[in-house]
Amino acid sequence: MNDIERFLQEDLGDDGDITSDALFTSEQGHAHILAKEQCVIAGMEEVEMVFSKTGATVKKNVNDGDAIAPATVIAEVDGSLRSILKGERLALNFLGRMSGIATETRELVECCSMHNPKVSIAATRKTTPGFRIYEKKAVMLGGGEPHRYGLYDAIMIKDNHICGVGSLKKAIEKVQSYLPTTPIEVEVETEEEALTAAQMHVAVIMLDNFSPEKGEKVAKNIKKIHNDILIEFSGGITRANIIDYASFADRISLGCLTHSVKSKDFSLEIL
Repeated sequence: MNDIERFLQEDLGDDGDITSDALFTSEQGHAHILAKEQCVIAGMEEVEMVFSKTGATVKKNVNDGDAIAPATVIAEVDGSLRSILKGERLALNFLGRMSGIATETRELVECCSMHNPKVSIAATRKTTPGFRIYEKKAVMLGGGEPHRYGLYDAIMIKDNHICGVGSLKKAIEKVQSYLPTTPIEVEVETEEEALTAAQMHVAVIMLDNFSPEKGEKVAKNIKKIHNDILIEFSGGITRANIIDYASFADRISLGCLTHSVKSKDFSLEIL
């Protein structure tokens, strides 16, 4: 069972859509999906997959990544009324959640790029269980980068790793010994930790919960040691203060892109 089938099963259970089954047999219908607010569209591919599973067909009027105005008819759906109504809520949930993330990401990317065209905006692992790939995809459709998907695809030494090993230096040495060719990212909370990591020439240093003033100073000192180290800022960064970091950051990662973004509003209307 793939994701779409599993999500539909959550809605349909063992007995299916008992309301629609009571009201309809083979009646055919035509519906459109309406964006009720301005947004960057994400989730169109998933909408097609949802309705293909229920037996309806979708005609897309926009593509993922498009910026659209309120009242835009983004897609038309044809099929039996039962097939349309079975997929309605799941399709709208995909659109709402993913478009909210894509829109917020696009706005932050555009805001920061005015101060530093090279800075990237990244997601974190603060995602909805079972929905991470779609939330990360939405970030990319908004112009951001997904960062790591899990514990399996990138090294990131964090505070609890350092606590468990005993020191940052020991943690880096152990990882370098275990995976000598794998790039290492280190999360640091002090300037001393940042400079230790820089001297050991890790690939990425994440400055966690640094003020803009202190962060800029530490970033410059890191670059003096090894100019090729990527400097990432995270922790306490919001829409209100992100531009304070943009000019001197290589990457800014924000949990709020996925853990607390507001979904966009869509509706499906049978005509």
